Amino acid sequence: MAFLTLEQITFALGDWQLRASVQVPQGHCVALIGASGAGKSTLLSLIAGFETPDRGQILVNDVDISSFAPSQRPVTMMFQEHNLFAHLSLYDNIALGCHPGLKLTATDRDTIDRALAATGLSELSSRRPADVSGGERQRAALARCLCQKRPVLLLDEPFASLDPRLRQQMHELVDQLRRAHGLTVIVVSHLPHEVARIADEVIFMHEGSVKEQGPVDITLGDPQSPELRDYLQFTGGE
Repeated sequence: MAFLTLEQITFALGDWQLRASVQVPQGHCVALIGASGAGKSTLLSLIAGFETPDRGQILVNDVDISSFAPSQRPVTMMFQEHNLFAHLSLYDNIALGCHPGLKLTATDRDTIDRALAATGLSELSSRRPADVSGGERQRAALARCLCQKRPVLLLDEPFASLDPRLRQQMHELVDQLRRAHGLTVIVVSHLPHEVARIADEVIFMHEGSVKEQGPVDITLGDPQSPELRDYLQFTGGE
């Protein structure tokens, strides 16, 4: 049964139009792939509430959230830029996920401690972003997402700047956290066979439309559309 549903969504930006109908089961990880300009980031922005569809509905657990403000949606989004505040410690940056004014309760502090432990940052919590590595900054941004305790996590290529080894580690961490917290995850990537290691399904977008959606092995192993075949050939296959 679908937990996240995009029902006949349309969104126009000048002459360009996005059209999508998507269903994602609860707890699944979906790899959202496609060339630059295909509409992947726009689709995430629509789910997160940063853009408003012209038509259609966005539902989470059968609740229509299409008119909800981003802060009211059961959705957290992590961007390519980690958006950490340079003057705050990692602890305080992560704590912003609990309260934007850092007015923390005992429960909040327990949540933060758990997020730090889950992302391997407990020993680094007092450091500022400039004093840790790029991978550790991304871990802090991911920990902040956890503190928001929202069931849908959207990842817009947040690990693109990391080297292959660190990307693999971050993907594995996302997979661990998804399973531990029952998160429904959509992750955008230009490296389909890399992110497919943690994904249950693949959604392929081309020129604003969802061309294919299905299980990873079937969709990447036997693509039905010429557009996906060309895309996989361009990205180097396995």
